[in-house]
Order: sequence, then structure tokens, then C-alpha cells
Amino acid sequence: MMKIAVVGTGYVGLVTGACLAGLGHEVICVDSDTSKVERMRRGELPLYEPGLEELFDTAVSEGRLHFTTALAEAVPGAAAIFLALPTPPGADGAADLRFVLGVADNLGPLLKEYAVIIDKSTVPVGTSQKVRDRIAAGTQAAFDVVSNPEFLQEGIAVRNFMEPSRIVVGTRSERARSIMLEVYQGVYDDEHPLIFMDEQSAELTKYAANSFLATKITFMNEIAGLCERVGADVDMVRRGIGSDPRIGEHFLQAGIGYGGSCFPKDIQALYHTAHELGQDFTLLQDVITANTDQQGRLQQKVLAYFDGQVSGKTFALWGIAFKADTDDIREAPALRIVTELTAKGAKIVAYDPEATNNARRALSGNKNVTFTDDHFAALQGADALLIATEWGVFRAASPEAIKQALAQPVVFDGRNIFDPEVMRSAGFYYASIGRNPVDAIRPASDSQTS
Repeated sequence: MMKIAVVGTGYVGLVTGACLAGLGHEVICVDSDTSKVERMRRGELPLYEPGLEELFDTAVSEGRLHFTTALAEAVPGAAAIFLALPTPPGADGAADLRFVLGVADNLGPLLKEYAVIIDKSTVPVGTSQKVRDRIAAGTQAAFDVVSNPEFLQEGIAVRNFMEPSRIVVGTRSERARSIMLEVYQGVYDDEHPLIFMDEQSAELTKYAANSFLATKITFMNEIAGLCERVGADVDMVRRGIGSDPRIGEHFLQAGIGYGGSCFPKDIQALYHTAHELGQDFTLLQDVITANTDQQGRLQQKVLAYFDGQVSGKTFALWGIAFKADTDDIREAPALRIVTELTAKGAKIVAYDPEATNNARRALSGNKNVTFTDDHFAALQGADALLIATEWGVFRAASPEAIKQALAQPVVFDGRNIFDPEVMRSAGFYYASIGRNPVDAIRPASDSQTS
């Protein structure tokens, strides 16, 4: 086992550090946020991720996971140094590398012996060379820069790390290769392969994977729109095409668009890279446009049902996180739902099992949104229920109990968590994505489709 430094304790850095410590390595995580480091030293997790708390607690209690604000404390003796830093999109969509390259500048003078510098951040093709040049300008020590993109899915990130579909490592150095084999010893095997390639291919692999998955989601949402127009059921179509092994069943669930910290910025960054190099990657631009439109789909259904008159209406909102099993609200469709409906005078009472604190901060200036700590409390007297995140607790909710709490039995489901026929039997107006709306509360002549 070896000493490993992880620079950055955001989602990727903290999961990576805790998992590496769980494998038996001595890990020291570095972050410039003093209060965050103090919290972690006290054993407090700064984010929610299933399975992470137990791993974190064990590694800290056994003395294998440490935290510091000083890069100079983490680098000496570290055989591997992971860079897990944010790469937010700039105004033009390009990945902003100032955090990655800033740390690279600081690393050079601290390197006194050989180490492998590992780009874990999602970075454009050519970044490994930029990092190498910046470090080399400040040191005479030998080192290698490796691209090792993360493929962590929020909600199952610990499992993704410990039981990966693959580990991608970009390096041409045999010395770095041997270090990376040791870093991931106990994780890779025939079923969880460690794939070596050149640095550029590794960097592009991450962007290609996320862009393809986002395209798959967007395609199914476009099919859902067509289903609504022709009277088809998107769930049936999904089952029909997902059973084809060439297509597969994953990422075919229709909904109100993708969000989160990865897909939106990674697609923009890949599009920007292609555009800079003279390739008109129109497919990616179409995906971005279609997803933006899809994130407004639920609001359109609400406005159609209420004839555009939502001022003074109260809506219960179930789910704020961009997906279940995370507290991440970055690019979450729920935020747009809240903003657009409250701008028209509606009031929102919101509940999320984990993301409420983050949402409070993000929406602190919006006086028309309030939060509750119980999903059924959000329903009390509301004119309709809007579902934006597919949490299990929502799936388990009884339609009869929902109906009893609402002022009127109206549900707009952006994640298709309920069976339309069950909702019809329970006496609801129920609108979902890519399925015929159910209207069991108004005469057929008065019913509206949306």
C-alpha cells in the first residue's frame, strides 16, 4: 500500500479518497476550504452519497484518511497525487482549467521525488500535456502525468469505484503504469478491467461516454414527445427497444431532462473542443437544445391544465435533486420548475429527502417557495402535486393518501413513477411524460390534454 494525495474534496475527490483509503492506502485529502476541512476532521461528511458515510467513518477511525488545507503537507512521500478539481464551463462552454493548472503550478516546487500526477477531473483533450508543462517549469524531479477519468454515478458512486465497469488509464509510461496497477490493486480483474491507452484517448473517452449517455436520454425524451402526439406509451416503446442488446435498457427512462454536474458541462465542453478544431458536431448542439426544451415540459403541462392561470395557486413539489440518491441540485430541472411557476405568481411547497438544504441556499431569494420536512405535509391543501425526482419514498406513496391530502386530485409526474391506470382508478387527473394523460375528475368534454 502507498501514500496517496487527493487534491480537491468535492464529490469526485471525496469519494475517490475514501474509497482508496478503504482499499488500505494512506490517503490525505487537500482542500482550500478551511471550514470544510475542519468539518471532515470532526467526522462530518459535506455531501450525501449512499455508502460513503460508513466508508468514511471507518477510514478516519483507522487513521487511513486525513485532511489538510496545505498542499505542502500532502505531497511529500506521496507516490500518487490525484487532481480532483472543478472544471466549470466558461462563458463559451469550454472547460475552465484554472483550478487544475493552478494546482499544477504549485505542485512543481513541492516535488522532490518521483510521483504520478493523476488527472481525475474531467478535462479536455490535451490537458495532461498542459499539466505536465506547468509542473515541469517548477521542478527538476522526475514525474509522470496520467489521465484517469472518473465514471462515478451519483447515488451509486461507491459501488462504481469498488466494482467498476472499467478503469481507464491514459499513460505511455511503464513506470506510471506500474504505480496505477498498485493504486487499483484489489479493484480490477477480468470482470472489472483496467484499460490502458494514451492520454488523449483517455481524456476523450470520458467526454464521449457522458455525451453518448446524454444523447440516449434525449433521444428517449424526443420519442416521448412523439408518443404523446400519436397516443403511444413511451414505457412500452422503452421495453421494446431496450430488450435489443445493441441498444440496452439503461438510460432510456423518459423524464424532464438530464441535469447534474457532469452531463451539461461535459457536452458543452466536447462541443466546444470539436468546434475549435473545425468539426461541426451538430448532434451535440441538438442534444443541448432538446434537453433545455425538455426541462420546461412539466411546466407546460401545468399551465395548459390551469389555462395559464397559476397566480395564487399552491403546488407541492416532490424532489429537488437532479436525480434520486443524491443531494446535488446542479442543473436540476426542479429549480427551473420553481423559478418559472413562481414568476407567474404560484407558490411552491417543496420536499426532498436530502437536497433541501442545498435548495434553500439556491432559492433563498424566492419568497414564493417554502420547504417542508415531510412529503405528505407538502401536499396539504395544494392545488396539484408536481414530481421532479424519482426518490423511492415517492414511489411508495399511496395514491389514496395523496388524494386525501391535496385540495384536488391533480398530479404532474415528470419521472413517470406511477401507473396511469392506478391513478385513473384512484380518481386523479394525472399527466406524465410520453404517456396519455389520465382524467378521472372531469367530464370527457371538458378534459384537456397536455
